[in-house]
Amino acid sequence: MVGGIAPHRINAMVLRYCYLLMSSWPRLLELLYWPALQIVTWGFLQNYISQNAGFFARAGGTLVGAVILWDILFRGQLGFSISFLEEMWARNLGNLMMSPLKPIELLIALMIMSLIRLAIGVIPMTLLAMIFFDFNLYGIGLPLIAFFCNLIFTSWSVGIFVSGLVLRHGLGAESIVWTLMFGLMPLSCIYYPVTVLPHWLQYVAWALPPTYVFEGMRALLMDHVFRADLMLDALAINVVLFMASFATFLVLLRSARRHGSLIQSGE
Repeated sequence: MVGGIAPHRINAMVLRYCYLLMSSWPRLLELLYWPALQIVTWGFLQNYISQNAGFFARAGGTLVGAVILWDILFRGQLGFSISFLEEMWARNLGNLMMSPLKPIELLIALMIMSLIRLAIGVIPMTLLAMIFFDFNLYGIGLPLIAFFCNLIFTSWSVGIFVSGLVLRHGLGAESIVWTLMFGLMPLSCIYYPVTVLPHWLQYVAWALPPTYVFEGMRALLMDHVFRADLMLDALAINVVLFMASFATFLVLLRSARRHGSLIQSGE
């Protein structure tokens, strides 16, 4: 046991989610289907545009790269939240909270499961990008680690926050799991630079860690410059967001216990 956290309890929760995932082929198929569909659709679109616009010819694989990085961000959050929702759908969360399992152990298990689900969907996606569009994400090298870490930290922060909301308000708030990340999408400047936004909205965009990642990706692919300063700024914001989301989750958990919504977790 390290710092009061028991690895065997975390391992038990991860095994539970893995068994649940592997026992259902539709769940596995869904993890593969949507990323593959996205990369094929957007990849062919980039091929078409690059044949008719000089800018995109110079930009190379920025669109394909943006699609893959966006999927890491979105699937990371969804992989976290879906595993949490499985407990809500099964009306099992109250049982878990009455067990020796600590909230931090539950969240760590959800983070690990997020990585597992993400790997199942994104690795085949990157292989399709190599085969169809000659874009090798792994050719980015060490900067890819900085991109990935910042995106996954953001996805976990959002996942923890929305899980807390569903925990407190029940499955009636389930839709926020699917919609919140899409609400951040235009401000994260995934497919265009920050300068496209109105000046006042740029301040909002720069408050979001993914903005730094996508700007860094464009700088790397188009100008062949790794912007370490952008990655450090994103990391600093991620630390603040992660701590805030964890604190919010604990507050919402205490509120759910007081109001009895751990047991009555329906609509």
